[in-house]
Amino acid sequence: MSEKKQPGVWDGFKAFLMRGNVVDLAVAVVIGAAFTNIVNSVVKGVINPLVGAIGTKNLDSYSSCLKSPCTGSGDNATGIRIMWGSVLGATLSFVITAAVVYFLMVLPMAKYLARVEARRKAKEGTQEVIEVTELEVLKEIRDALVAQRGTGHSQD
Repeated sequence: MSEKKQPGVWDGFKAFLMRGNVVDLAVAVVIGAAFTNIVNSVVKGVINPLVGAIGTKNLDSYSSCLKSPCTGSGDNATGIRIMWGSVLGATLSFVITAAVVYFLMVLPMAKYLARVEARRKAKEGTQEVIEVTELEVLKEIRDALVAQRGTGHSQD
């Protein structure tokens, strides 16, 4: 019996790294981290001041008291405080991130891919028309040759 040598863990790891998915994922993480800074700056520099026009500049300070008395902050706080402002701030960050990714990356890429696909289909359609036209021409030549032979034989 011949034994097949199982690939080692190291070989499998190297194959995993060389697949390309890991590099794409690493690039996505780095870009995502950089993009997070931009979104945080938009939230702190634009959204928070707009909210500040209504109330406070920092969404984290919005809260509701579930059990009185709610005094102090941090470890010295008493009562039960629901910090819904921080949830609202995180939600706004998420929505802004999703909107920017969709409108600046996903939507333009989808439109580009649709144009490329339409061009490819148009090119295939043109190719089919050319092939059909060539076939029709060849049939006409064949018919003309057959007619010529028929005419030549009847004159003999």
